[in-house]
Amino acid sequence: METVILAVVIAVVVLAVLGGLVVGSRRKKQLPPPPPATPDITAPPAEPHVGDEAETPRDEPRRTIEEVDLPDGSASVAVEEPPAAEAVEAPAIEIPEPTAGRLVRLRARLSRSQNALGKGLLTLLSREHLDDETWEEIEDTLLTADVGVQPTQELVEGLRERVKVLGTRTPTELRGLLRDELLKLVGTDVDRTVRTEPEDRKPGIVMVVGVNGTGKTTTTGKLARVLVADGRTVVLGAADTFRAAAADQLQTWGERVGAYTVRGPEAGDPASVAFDAVKEGKEMGVDVVLIDTAGRLHTKTGLMDELGKVKRVVEKHAPLDEVLLVLDATTGQNGLVQARVFAEVVDITGIVLTKLDGTAKGGIVVAVQRELGVPVKLIGLGEGADDLAPFEPEAFVDALIGE
Repeated sequence: METVILAVVIAVVVLAVLGGLVVGSRRKKQLPPPPPATPDITAPPAEPHVGDEAETPRDEPRRTIEEVDLPDGSASVAVEEPPAAEAVEAPAIEIPEPTAGRLVRLRARLSRSQNALGKGLLTLLSREHLDDETWEEIEDTLLTADVGVQPTQELVEGLRERVKVLGTRTPTELRGLLRDELLKLVGTDVDRTVRTEPEDRKPGIVMVVGVNGTGKTTTTGKLARVLVADGRTVVLGAADTFRAAAADQLQTWGERVGAYTVRGPEAGDPASVAFDAVKEGKEMGVDVVLIDTAGRLHTKTGLMDELGKVKRVVEKHAPLDEVLLVLDATTGQNGLVQARVFAEVVDITGIVLTKLDGTAKGGIVVAVQRELGVPVKLIGLGEGADDLAPFEPEAFVDALIGE
């Protein structure tokens, strides 16, 4: 029994010693090192606990209230402005020159190129004796100016008859005779209005055709300016999808006068673009839709198919009011060949003669009207944006014969 008690006492003593050693070792265990001086900016700030003392203020300059971001947004916050170069400004809308009297203003430019014809005829008619040889020279002068064979014969016959009746010929009388006969050829009783205002609907639809290189797309853009100057609203259809620059060029013209341009993918379907242009023109309630078409003359069959399709598709909306053929006046008789091809493809209703200030062959006005049986309605007299003018026979003939 004593042995058992002694064993228990020894066990208790041993346990007590071991417990003291463990407590001592725990007391001697060192704490982990303090955190680095620079705090981790990615870690969220530790929230204070109850009983924590306030941190000692740091030695930093105090901020004013204007520099402190307040939650109600009353603080002034500096906002970084975008660079000026990145700002996209809308192009300024131009106000085109009124079309009334444009040809009168441009008459000096026209007379500079056409004066040779008028002066040559007046010089020949002023000869003391008008024999057959002189009349042949008059015919040659007219033919050289691309008036055409039949119109030339009519003009010479009319002049011969009137000179014979008149007898004496003063310069003023000769000028009057020549003016009258030229006006007969050019025609003063023809409606040269570009039809853009159908009575029963909106918009008016105008299709512009012609060989690439005649100034067709530029003329379409200038025609938009003519219409805007007369108070009309315009949508442009860039249906010349086979020339990469045509749609960009037409859109630039449109932006200058505030006209919207409908375009499609490069080498896309021209008829689809034309259809969409008329559709959007109707939805926007504009007055006129101008459709610029491709002018490729590789084969007449291909041209027929393409323009014929554009015409059929557009007329699902409404009939065409105008089909304007753009011709380069400097090509002379070669332009008549082009005119015949287009006249076989679509029903031409009017002619636009461009670059008339760059040729002495103003007689092409007479020849092309005779060839197609339709009037010249607009003429181009320069590179300026407002150098497309409504054709006025009297002003044109006055420019031919001079003052």
